[in-house]
Order: sequence, then C-alpha cells, then structure tokens
Amino acid sequence: MEQIIIHVDMDAFFASVEIRDNPTLRGKPLIIGSLPGKRGVVATCSYEARKYGVHSAMNIKEAYRRCPQGIFMHPNMDKYKAVSQQLHRIWNTYAAAAEAVALDEAYLDVTKQAGDMEGARRIAMTIKRRTREELGLTCSVGVAYSKTAAKTASEEKKPDGYFEIPTPRDFVALMMDRDVRTLYTVGEMTAGKLYASGIRTVRDIQEKQELVRRLLGKQGQWLTKLAFGIDDRRVTPYRPQDAKSIGREVTFQEDVKDYQLLKDVLVLLSLAVERRAKRYGLYGS
Repeated sequence: MEQIIIHVDMDAFFASVEIRDNPTLRGKPLIIGSLPGKRGVVATCSYEARKYGVHSAMNIKEAYRRCPQGIFMHPNMDKYKAVSQQLHRIWNTYAAAAEAVALDEAYLDVTKQAGDMEGARRIAMTIKRRTREELGLTCSVGVAYSKTAAKTASEEKKPDGYFEIPTPRDFVALMMDRDVRTLYTVGEMTAGKLYASGIRTVRDIQEKQELVRRLLGKQGQWLTKLAFGIDDRRVTPYRPQDAKSIGREVTFQEDVKDYQLLKDVLVLLSLAVERRAKRYGLYGS
C-alpha cells in the first residue's frame, strides 16, 4: 500500500468540551454560537440539537425557531484552542506528517509507523482511547489509502465511529450510488450545475466524464478522478505562511447605515489583516 492515512475528526467539538466541563448539559440540545435575538450563526451543536434540524453555519434565528428549548451559549475560543493543542499533541505522536485542517480535525500519514492496515487500525484505536481517557472527549476516525477516502471513512460512523476504506475499489463500491455532494469539494453551487445536467450520483460522473469536465473545467477533471477513487494528495503540515488568503470579519448586531462608522470598522479590520500578514512575512497582490 503506497499510503496509509488516518483522518481524525472530533464529535461536535465545541459542544462536547462544554458538556465535559458541565455534565448538567449532557443529553440536552446545546447550541454554540450567537444568542437568540442576536445576529450570527451556529458554530456547532450537540447531537441532541441536530435532531431538530439544527446544524453548523445555520442562522441563529432559524436555529431558535427549530429548537426554542435549546441551550444557547457563546463559544469560548480560548478554551477550545487549548484543548485543540492537547488533541494534536496526542495525534501527532503517531504520524510521520500531520496536517491540521481545523482545531478539531487532522490528517495523519502513518504509512511507515503502521506498516499495513492492521497496524493503522491499532494506531487509530489508540488515538480514540487516549482522546477519551486523557481529555474526556470522543472522536471519529477513518483509515484509508487517500485523504479523501480517510475523511469519508471518518464521517461514515459518527459519532465515536471507526471505519476503513483500504483501496480505491472499496471507495468506489461505497460511493457509487451516493449523491454527488458526498464527494470532496462539491458544494451547493457545483451540485446545482451537475443536477441541471442530469448528473446526480457518483455513478453518473463516471458515465458522463466528458460532460463533467466541460461543465466544471479543472474541478471537473478532479471530480472524474475522484469518482474512480483516485486521490494522490500527500499529507502536508500546515504553515501559516502557506495561506492563500487572510481575512478578518465582524458581525453587526443591527443594520448599520452610518457610512463613516462602516469606514472606520473597515480600517480596523484591514489593520488586523495587515498585522497578521506581517507576522508571517506575507504580501498581498
């Protein structure tokens, strides 16, 4: 096997940390983000809240409409970042290269450390055990031959799940009749273009490769390869100086029509971006 990659993804990370630190929240629909009546979105929510149709990035007013009995909390980013550092220290122990995708998610190249899928399974189970025992949190883990397959595997049995996709053939067998949106990089707009051309499943992408390439150009080439389980990307440790973009944002709690205020806020946001760029020696174009 050329690569063995583990994808680790925490289960409802922010909410799980809060429940761990306050057990009275366990079993309740907990929603982390803005408070009801304020502007903003859901950062994450407990699985109990998801039963009401609440999900990450949902407008907080819609979340309250769907789950008025939910417990709404502001995120505590300093706490989550501290826990994230502890998590990545555990995970990185077992990898030749680790690529942190977010505070609560990472790809781990365990090709040499594992040797084979059985060795990778032992590493994955150790990661799950240590995450639970040392930090009181659960994670879902996928083991596979590629990054896309590993991420797909980690999502297959959430929460607290484990799944393997050893070969491209296994990936294709699993994904063949699933919606195109289950493929990496296919969002709402891309899916809409595919749907409009009668391409709804991964099987359709396989059968209409030329049409997909014409519709989506470079992304279409990527998707036709992915439909056959081909993904040779390597695990690459993230470096801030490799960022393709840097941003800073703020959400107003009420509509603002004062253009001078908006200009002042824009200047402050621009200065924050500038400071961050200078810290990493980055330049804009």
